[in-house]
Amino acid sequence: MTDLIKITNDIKSKNFKPIYFLCGEETYYIDRIAEFIEEHVLTEDEKAFNQVVLYGRDTSVEEIVSTAKRFPMMADYQVVIVKEAQNLNRTIDALQAYAENPQPTTILVLAYRDKPDGRKKVFKVIKDKHVYFESKKLYDNQIPDWISKVLKGKNYAIQPKAALMLSEFLGTDLAKISNELDKLRIIFPEGHTFTPKDIEVNIGFSKDYNVFELKSALALRDQEKAYSIIHHFAQNPKDNPIVVITGQLFSFFSQLLQFHGLKDKSNKREVASKIGVNPYFVDEYFTAARNYPMRKVSQIVQVLRDVDVKSKGVGAGSMKEDDLLKELVYKIFN
Repeated sequence: MTDLIKITNDIKSKNFKPIYFLCGEETYYIDRIAEFIEEHVLTEDEKAFNQVVLYGRDTSVEEIVSTAKRFPMMADYQVVIVKEAQNLNRTIDALQAYAENPQPTTILVLAYRDKPDGRKKVFKVIKDKHVYFESKKLYDNQIPDWISKVLKGKNYAIQPKAALMLSEFLGTDLAKISNELDKLRIIFPEGHTFTPKDIEVNIGFSKDYNVFELKSALALRDQEKAYSIIHHFAQNPKDNPIVVITGQLFSFFSQLLQFHGLKDKSNKREVASKIGVNPYFVDEYFTAARNYPMRKVSQIVQVLRDVDVKSKGVGAGSMKEDDLLKELVYKIFN
């Protein structure tokens, strides 16, 4: 996030670099930076003659270099943006000579929506002389905080449970989450604090039948509620894919295993930091730890691994997804 802020601040201050190489597995920030450059470097009048957008699948490194070497017309700079630049991976080495001696009046932006081969010299040159920004995927447990920070920057707030509901429903795709947050901001005025009810009504997420509530029921050993949620999942398999459910439960019980291993549990905020959860949810781990000793948690983690493999068609026989979920919950409780 620090690199992102520096890049945008430099652009606002007109402190431009000849090349911006934007790469990584999380495409959200790659697209946002490219759009920011596209919108803020040139005026609308200058863009007509000095802003070029190319696509990796339809161009070549030679064409990119040729375009980049042109001089701007009635402007201080020209902007060349190459989208889907990962399609140039096989020939990207040919960009090295230009990277070593770029046209100073050209701002070349390469949106490389993948993780590049860091061994290639062209990337080493770009790292040394230009802007090399790698956008990494966030972990599941980082998404709720990301949601909170984004909304805070827009003068909104969100309750921790609501942020977790959003993250579990939408996954780790930041672009998808951002789109849903934009929809919410259209509906609610600035200064609003989003609640679980807001998420349920406006995003189509059930506050009673979701993985978050299933984890809570399991932590409390509330068998009736857990089986009720599993029954709902079985009736709505498209909205509740088993791979997502097992993945979330695996994270929960893996963190519970870490919790058991902590020598000092006196400071809840430190506990939250060490096991990678929001402090708001730490009490749930204290409750779950009382209900599931460390040896049992280890067994549950193994059960989750087995169910995950079966859900992918290995050794499941004729078992359906709802049967696998029922078996999973039964083995967790017994």
